[in-house]
Amino acid sequence: MTETETRPETTEDSPPAARSRPALACWALVATAALFLAWSCWTFWDMRQGEEQDTARDRDRAVTAAKQQIAVLNSMDARHLDQSLQRWQDSSTGPLHDELKRTRADSRQKIQKAGTSATGTVSDAALTALDHRTGSARVIATVRIEITRTGAAPTVQRKRYDAALTRTAAGWKLKSLTALPANAR
Repeated sequence: MTETETRPETTEDSPPAARSRPALACWALVATAALFLAWSCWTFWDMRQGEEQDTARDRDRAVTAAKQQIAVLNSMDARHLDQSLQRWQDSSTGPLHDELKRTRADSRQKIQKAGTSATGTVSDAALTALDHRTGSARVIATVRIEITRTGAAPTVQRKRYDAALTRTAAGWKLKSLTALPANAR
């Protein structure tokens, strides 16, 4: 500065706080925006993680339940018919449950007359559809069934199934079970 120029009086005479108020306000705004951004990102990430974990948990539970229940519906102990038929009903819900309940007496009579027992084992199963929000799933499975008849050697059958499941208060249950032809894809 030259001697003819004058300095602004406010810079020398004003207190330091007055000079830095706009700068502090700017920094406070930046800090608030950064905190809001960080909180928003964390909330979004946490929400997505929760959804993905719920979906993964439902997927695993649906496949596990399908394997167990398909095996149950392919198993029958001729010596304990009532318990086996009850397990069939306990593994099902909806239309399948209603059908098993309606045909229980007829099934009991046929199995008792045939004198056969069967043990179903799910060899493999895969989830083909899952709607986490509505609680529905579809599974395909291959089953090995060992059939024993009184006085005869055991035989083995292999079957493939398409199963629909529904999430109930008691967990996943089979809503439908459809045998697939051997050449179906």
